[in-house]
Amino acid sequence: MPAPTAVPDSRGQNLYDCDPYAAPMAARYLPPALNAHLQPHLSRLGALAGGAMDALAMSADQHPPTLSVRHRTGVDESRIDKHPDYVALERLAYSEFGLAALSHRGGVLGWPEPMPAAAKYALSHLFVQAEFGLCCPVSMTDSLARTLRRYGDPALVAQVVPQVTSLDFDSLRQGAMFMTEQGAGSDVSATTTEAHEAADGSWTLTGDKWFCSNPDAGFAMVLARSEPDPGLKGVSLFLLPRDLPDGSHNHYRILRLKDKLGTRSMASGEIRLEGARAWLVGERGRGFKQMADMINNSRLSNGMRAAGLMRRACAEAMYVARERRAFGQPLADMPLMRRQLAKMMLWAEQARSVMFQTAQALARAEAGEGDPALPRIMTPLIKFRACRDARKVTGDAMEVRGGCGYIEEWVEPRLMRDAHLGSIWEGTSNIVALDVLRAIRREQALPALRAHVDALLRDGVPCPASLRPQQDAALDAAFALAAHAADSGRDALARQAASGLYHALSLAALRHEARGEGLAGRALLADQVLRHRLMPRDPCGIPEDDDDTHRRVLAAQP
Repeated sequence: MPAPTAVPDSRGQNLYDCDPYAAPMAARYLPPALNAHLQPHLSRLGALAGGAMDALAMSADQHPPTLSVRHRTGVDESRIDKHPDYVALERLAYSEFGLAALSHRGGVLGWPEPMPAAAKYALSHLFVQAEFGLCCPVSMTDSLARTLRRYGDPALVAQVVPQVTSLDFDSLRQGAMFMTEQGAGSDVSATTTEAHEAADGSWTLTGDKWFCSNPDAGFAMVLARSEPDPGLKGVSLFLLPRDLPDGSHNHYRILRLKDKLGTRSMASGEIRLEGARAWLVGERGRGFKQMADMINNSRLSNGMRAAGLMRRACAEAMYVARERRAFGQPLADMPLMRRQLAKMMLWAEQARSVMFQTAQALARAEAGEGDPALPRIMTPLIKFRACRDARKVTGDAMEVRGGCGYIEEWVEPRLMRDAHLGSIWEGTSNIVALDVLRAIRREQALPALRAHVDALLRDGVPCPASLRPQQDAALDAAFALAAHAADSGRDALARQAASGLYHALSLAALRHEARGEGLAGRALLADQVLRHRLMPRDPCGIPEDDDDTHRRVLAAQP
């Protein structure tokens, strides 16, 4: 039995059971039969995430993958060696919980049909609370299958999709996305990798890709220039297999692995394509449009991961605040600590609501039941704001734990390092904020978003009468700012406009969710979004004493 200690250690707590909103939110967004089926799996995953998986993730973070460029005999091999604890996490993600497969096939977790997106994100939101890095390859594998099924030749789909959705870990072929080049970055029109068509209709790729996560994946989607047209018109999408039909490695090399700030458990590398064989996916010269489909799915996944990181940060901070005593009382009883915890919780729950709303909108659009402009604007919204909020929330959790929170033996340093990833991959904050304005200009997405917000508010718990005028004015102002920024070409307002729309959407979603059993507290969170994220405030004004509000916001926490 360990000796008593004044340092609170939450290792071993069930991250699903200790989350007051996890089960009610699953019930709100999942079909009843599927929700009932998944509850024991979610609880089991929560126990693993707070215990065994957390230990595996810490070990994998401390023992990053290594690259062997050549075999000892002198043969090029580009072999990545992963730590056994990372491989154990891979088995849990891909085989046991089927996170990359459950949207594409039946049989995952004993459910006979493919599951809706809400199930994938409910499980992944929990998984990422233990291990962030692996969730990038999982997302890319899922997105590759989705994009290939949408644009690929049926024969290619039939050949590849079963391999990337296999639940047998030993036969599984993971997915990746090789897009970034050193001289291009987010400017895909500057892509220089070349694609050449052979007489038999096959293609070869030549060039360097600068940032390739999961570089030894079985299949990767790659952008390359196939046409003489300049800019995006000359870029096509290709599927690159790691291995050729004779079993030999395809004609590309992993030059080195990146030494990253975060996601250290997962390999990211630089790749040189040397006449690598690949299959064309979709129409020639329309590669970016097709790749954008995969990127949007990855952006939603980024938002989900940010939401999960924030939830884990809140769980740790709440545990410390309850268990740690200072000046004769628990930290959780101190008004300033309550204020800090309430703010962290608000940002985490905004992200969870927008995650589920975006997943739902995407699924409806793909089924032909919803406006495709809606997910087109919602995906960059969550990618922009939730990923930036995660940097702050994980940093606050480190501060709540104090000096121990800065020590790598605890989870907070890893949470904070990983959180910074979301604001960079699949588009930096500036890029995705500008993408919000593009969705408004090109796809008339703003009316679709306003109609959705209004519908959520009509069906939700009403705003308190004392706040209704402020809510109406704030929502009108948020949409007016976005319309002005898009229509006037004032791109410098993109971040401000995107934040306003994100807060408007999350406010409406929280009020809508508050109708659900066990979710009444989300109406109070919506009030806080209005007061602190949408309404104008005097930074030097003396505010109301809102400590009672902070108490009520935190009351749902176990």
